[in-house]
Amino acid sequence: IMKDKLNALDGTTISVASSAILGEEAHAKGVYTFKCFEYEGGPLLWEDKIENVVCTLGKNLMLQTALTGSAYTVVGPYMGLISSVSYVSAPVAADTMASHTGWTEAGSTNAPTFAARIAPAFGTASAGAISLSTPTSFTMTGAGTLKGAFITYGTGAVATLMSTAGTLLSAGLFTAGDQPVNNANVVQVSYSLSL
Repeated sequence: IMKDKLNALDGTTISVASSAILGEEAHAKGVYTFKCFEYEGGPLLWEDKIENVVCTLGKNLMLQTALTGSAYTVVGPYMGLISSVSYVSAPVAADTMASHTGWTEAGSTNAPTFAARIAPAFGTASAGAISLSTPTSFTMTGAGTLKGAFITYGTGAVATLMSTAGTLLSAGLFTAGDQPVNNANVVQVSYSLSL
C-alpha cells in the first residue's frame, strides 16, 4: 500500500491556494417579460421574455451612485421599445444611449408608433433583486414589428422618444424573435434586475 505524504510546506501551499479561490461573485442580470393584448383589457395576442444585456455604463452608474454618491436622486428610469426598422445587430454591453448602431428605438420615426417612453415603478429590493411593482403599458398608435426593449436612467434621461441623453442600463431582444403589433394593441412589460 502506497501512501502520499506531504511535508509542512506543501500542506501550507495547498491550504493557501484553496482559500484564494473562495469568494462571491455578483453578476447583474435583467429579465423583461412581455404580454401583448389586442386592446386594453382585450385578449392576449402573444407573450415573450428577454434575458437582456446589462450595459457597462449602466453598471458603472449603479456602482458609482451606490458606493460614492451623496444624496443621489435617480433620474428616470424610462423604458423604451426596440424597432425592427434599420436593425443590424443585437444590443451589446458597450452600447450607450448616444451610440447603439445595431438597433433603433421604436415610437416615432421607427414603427411601431406610440406616445412616449414609460417611467416604470419599481418596488422594494429584496434578496438581491428588484422588480416593477406593476407592468408598464405601451398603447400602439401605429403598426410595426418590435424586437425588444431597453431602460435608460441617470442625468439627462427623459421620456422623449429618440432622445440620446441618459445612461443605457439594459437592452435586449425577444427570445422567440420579432413580434408584430397593430394600432390599439397594448404591450405590457415587466422587468426585474438581480445582482
